Amino acid sequence: MAVPDTITFDHYDATGARARRDVVSLIHRDAYAERIATGETFAGDEAFMTRFDAYIRRDGFDLVIAYDGDEPVGQAWGWPLTPDTRWWDGLEAEPEPGFAVEDGRRTFALSEIMVRRAWTGKGIARALHDQLLADRPEKRATLLVRPDNTTAYAAYTRWGWRPVARLRPGWPAAPWMDVLMLPLGSPQT
Repeated sequence: MAVPDTITFDHYDATGARARRDVVSLIHRDAYAERIATGETFAGDEAFMTRFDAYIRRDGFDLVIAYDGDEPVGQAWGWPLTPDTRWWDGLEAEPEPGFAVEDGRRTFALSEIMVRRAWTGKGIARALHDQLLADRPEKRATLLVRPDNTTAYAAYTRWGWRPVARLRPGWPAAPWMDVLMLPLGSPQT
């Protein structure tokens, strides 16, 4: 699906991301309005922004925001996993020996992709995904997805991601998530 010609993408490091905290929150509140409305603690904007504030302290943090003119419409972010990462804490079982060993160059953690409701179905999520992962030096990427998030799950598998394990993040009220992996450095489907 071709992204509308009016969509542009800007990249930000941690400093730039911190300066756009209000934009990050706006996109989240719109993209996750239904889940937020359920009252689920983990999905709420306060919990989400607490996680964002922690994430931007990660070395190599990278944020991509999609704009339609001046209007922010989506975002994706992540960072390379360092040897002291806690990303793999809560892993149900390692799919293979050494799976969770990191050196800062092995794995890129794609933490979030979200698009505001009025702009869904226009190819923006895929474009954000591709913008964030383009030219990454790591060998592989990982992300966590709720098994019941069938829309996102289907998109990720179409884009080449494969489930390998389950993990419950260490954040308060975090649900069980499926761990998906994608090899990097080769053409993506």
